This record gives sequence, structure tokens and C-alpha cells, in this order.
Amino acid sequence: MDTRIFICRFALCIALLVPITAWGSHPLITDDTGTQGKGNFQLEVNGQADHDRDGGRTTTGGLMATTLSYGLIDPVDLIVTVPYLWIEHENGLSDVNVDVRYRFFEKDGLSFAVKPGLSLPTGDDDKGLGAGKLGGHLYLIGMKEAGPMTFIANLAYIRYETDLNTFEKNIWHVSVAGVYALNDHWKLAADIVAERSTSKNADNDPVSAVAGVIYSPTKNIDLDLGIKRGITSSATDWSLMAGTTFRF
Repeated sequence: MDTRIFICRFALCIALLVPITAWGSHPLITDDTGTQGKGNFQLEVNGQADHDRDGGRTTTGGLMATTLSYGLIDPVDLIVTVPYLWIEHENGLSDVNVDVRYRFFEKDGLSFAVKPGLSLPTGDDDKGLGAGKLGGHLYLIGMKEAGPMTFIANLAYIRYETDLNTFEKNIWHVSVAGVYALNDHWKLAADIVAERSTSKNADNDPVSAVAGVIYSPTKNIDLDLGIKRGITSSATDWSLMAGTTFRF
């Protein structure tokens, strides 16, 4: 495989895995402090289709991720995400993520949580579908609910382990989001995300914005649709995002 093509595929793989969230806030990339409660489950099935043009070359790809969350106790969730990735002519299982979300503070609509996790090397790194080594991450999450508005912020450190010396291993990530509840069934969501580029050769760090809508026909089902637009040249130009969430 040509080195440039491999790097593009691998970078896209990593960029796609970061947005995987584990509650009903998809298509937002920013994660929140919500947990399922002891003994409760949440199942998410989210998809994303990407289109990027860089230096006269167009790259397309997509991701389908299934996430299962289980409430160990009221403020603690165990989360497993299984992603399936396709990029041009390659497709297959990508790196599985295992996370724990712990909400350690909650008062007057303000809450904080931490989410440590591991990225398991289950994807075929020769095809650009995974990193090839065990990785990890730690998210600090803050959320404030004020009437129909919810404000959320994430600050994270992500460790990418790979044999390729063209990739950064220490990545910072920051994002902020807002959700506005129109009524009991409809919500509008917006997000802006920035992080250090995974590529040492990138001209800048990727920054993206997301806008979307969430429809909840019942309190236990969410349907969502969103668009992600790259702001800087190193970010994927366009992504169409859609998902479903079931709580039981």
C-alpha cells in the first residue's frame, strides 16, 4: 500500500473513533456526565459517512459503531464500543473501546465526571483499520443544565500507540456543546471540537463543528441526524451522522 494512502486511511480511522459517544447525545462529539443508573442498559447504533478532499485527492469512508452501556451503580457506567470501519477499498472491525464513566459531583444542575478508557488493538493495522497497539484516554467532563439549555464541555488526553513514527502519540482534545430542548420530543444540538493532529506532518490541528437534531418518540428511544463540517484543512471536510439509542 502506498504510504500516503495508508497515512490518510489511518488518520481518518483515528478521527472517526474519537466522536463515539456513549449516551443519547449523538450526533454530538462532546460526551456528557449522564449515567444509566444501577442495572440499566443503553444500546446505541451510530453511523457516519465522510468526504474529504486534500491536495487534489478525494477520500471517502464511513463508520458504524455499536455501543453498550451498563450501570454498575448509579454514578458509574461500564461502556463497550465496537466500531466497523470502511475507507475506500478496505473495511472491517476497528479498535474496540472499553470505558468507565464516573460522575463524581452533581448539585443544582451542575455535574462533573471522568471517563478513563482503553482502545484495544482489534483492527487490522496493515489495512489502516486500527492502531496495532493498546491505547488509552482520559476525559474530564462538565455539564450545566439551565432550563431548556444544557451546556457541556470536555477536556481529554489521548495516548495513541503505533509503530509509525509519522504519528503523534500524545493528543489533547477539547470540545464544547449546547443542547436546546424545544419540547419533550425534539432537541437541537451544536458542537465545536478541536484536538492535536495525529499526524506530525499536518499543517494545522483539526477543528470541526457539528449541528444536529435529536427526536425522542418515547423517553427510552432517541433518533438523531447531524452534519459535521471541518473548519481547518486537516479536519475531514464533511460528515453525515445518524444514530439510534435505546434504553432498557
